[in-house]
Amino acid sequence: MPAIRKDDIETPALILDLDILEENIRKMSAYLEDKNAKLRPHYKTHKCPTIAHMQIRAGAKGVSCAKLGEAETLAFAGIHDILIANQVVDSAKIHRLAALANNNRITVCVDNKHNITELSQAAKIYGSTIYILVEIDIGMRRCGVDTKEEALELAELVCKSEGLIFEGLQAYSGQINHMIDFNERVESFQKANKKITEAKNYLEANGICIKEISGVSTGGYNIFGENTIWTEMQTGSYVFMDTSYDTLGLEFKKALSVLTTVIHKQPGSAVTDAGIKACSTDNGLPVIRDHPGLGMVLNEEHGKIQDINDELRYLQKIEYYPSHSCTTVNLYDNFHCVRKGLLEAIWPISGRGKGC
Repeated sequence: MPAIRKDDIETPALILDLDILEENIRKMSAYLEDKNAKLRPHYKTHKCPTIAHMQIRAGAKGVSCAKLGEAETLAFAGIHDILIANQVVDSAKIHRLAALANNNRITVCVDNKHNITELSQAAKIYGSTIYILVEIDIGMRRCGVDTKEEALELAELVCKSEGLIFEGLQAYSGQINHMIDFNERVESFQKANKKITEAKNYLEANGICIKEISGVSTGGYNIFGENTIWTEMQTGSYVFMDTSYDTLGLEFKKALSVLTTVIHKQPGSAVTDAGIKACSTDNGLPVIRDHPGLGMVLNEEHGKIQDINDELRYLQKIEYYPSHSCTTVNLYDNFHCVRKGLLEAIWPISGRGKGC
């Protein structure tokens, strides 16, 4: 049976270049060889246990994720050291979390007393142990406490609570991710570093041991990860990259694309079978591989391309590079994994659509 070429794949399809994926994983692993921080890559980017296992084999200490449902797919796939880099506050979810922690090392973030109490009560019911990071807001203005005094109060409560083990601090600075100017990113890091260092020193002066400080995204990996006080890097997008991260000039390459077919062609324009149901636009429109100058708009089911010089032809297969890999992946059930233009595997995206 002849090999299946990339252009033979039905569209729209999510294409993953395995050579680039493997090189991106290797580069991050090599960067961290002499660093204090260890890699705990974020599952929300690829949502695929196969890729998570590749990252573990390359040296990652465990995996971080955004949702309890994502953590469950990781545990079912045999990955047992999992950080839910978020708060889990719904009562039913807390019980699911406590049950999952029976056979897995589960860490979760907290930022209020009531949540700590409920986590402890659930851990007692299930006879499990839940590891805790107190989240400190270092600029995201999302979750987390604002002051070192609040952090100390929560850490002390965790230490007193049955079934819970205090691990350290969650300190994530997503607002720095896409600052194009490197010096601006460094300046923002210095502000975040000052705040989290003061909090760490304050807690330790009050008898609280800080084992982990977890955070760091792809946009800050070569700043926060450069032997700072951060001990865990939750980088996610480095495995795939996208056009948003392209603007930062990082060393990783784009491994992810959306394959689409030109289904209608007339002079000056073309229409494809991939719209916003096939490629997210939350960070902007995609860019067409090998035709970066062509403008487009995406409708629900179609891409409408301004092809003034008639570069495209009817039934041609083209590829979109998405502006945001994480949200585009969430639209698909599978990766079509390609190496040197040939289909090598189809990997399920088990963690997609996990809203809870």
